[in-house]
Amino acid sequence: MRKTTDKRFTTKHKSVIIYLQQRQQIDDSLLVLINNLTLEDLIALKLELSAKNINNRLFGLDMWRKTSYIMKEAMLMFAISTTQSKKDAARFLGLTYLDFKKALKKFEVDNYFLNKEEKKK
Repeated sequence: MRKTTDKRFTTKHKSVIIYLQQRQQIDDSLLVLINNLTLEDLIALKLELSAKNINNRLFGLDMWRKTSYIMKEAMLMFAISTTQSKKDAARFLGLTYLDFKKALKKFEVDNYFLNKEEKKK
């Protein structure tokens, strides 16, 4: 007897929040604090923290051109975590399903939600 699965719900149970909570990188109090910030504030804060780690030596990093890459990856992760299927995620982003699949492969977003054991396979 063959095991059947409902393939319509390909992104179900994929959440960035749950993933980071399971890895104990965030908790509910941090989520409340983040919720009070604008997206622009959050991005600027992350960039400032990153710059401090390298003594503000951001010279030579092509930040302006890499911004769209970073945002597209984040949008893909968001679409996957808030929709029930990859087709829904593609529609949410205004992409064709083929373009969505190409983006998933380019940004390796599917790998983000795998645990360490599954990544090794």
